[in-house]
Amino acid sequence: MDARLNIFANPLAQKVFKHVNSAGAVLGHSTLPAATQELVKIRASQINGCGFCTDMHTKDAAHAGETAQRLHLVAAWREATVFTEAERAALELTEQGTRIADAAGGVSDEAWAEAAKHYDEDQLVALVGLIAVINLYNRINVLIRQPAGDYVPGQFA
Repeated sequence: MDARLNIFANPLAQKVFKHVNSAGAVLGHSTLPAATQELVKIRASQINGCGFCTDMHTKDAAHAGETAQRLHLVAAWREATVFTEAERAALELTEQGTRIADAAGGVSDEAWAEAAKHYDEDQLVALVGLIAVINLYNRINVLIRQPAGDYVPGQFA
C-alpha cells in the first residue's frame, strides 16, 4: 500500500514539517525522561490508530534500551506493574489529552494534578508539547494512510 501523499518529497510539506520537526527536537532535548517521551508517543499513536508512528516509536524505544515487556504493556498500562507512578501520570495525561472529545472540559483536574506531582513546570511544558506534536503526526499519517512496518531506527535523524 502506498501513502495518499508523499510528504517526504513534497516541497510544501518539507517547509511545514521543518518547523514541526524543530519543535519536536526541542521537546526531545527537555528534561522529561526519554523513556517517558517514547511511552507517550506510543500510547497516543495506539489510541489514534497510527501504525506508522506506533511502529516508529516502539522501534526507537527498543533501540534505546526499552524492554519488550514494557513495550507490550503500554496499551494495558493501568493493569501493568512495570510503569512508575510518574510514567502512569504521563500516560493518563496522554490519554486524556488525546481523547479530548470524550470528556467535557478535556483533561481532568485530577490528571493534571497527578502529572504536576511528578514533573516540574518545564517538564510539564515538554509533556503538553509532546502530546500535541505526536497527535499532529498521528493525524497526518492516518489522513494520508502512511504505511507502517518499514521504519528503521535513526531513519529520520
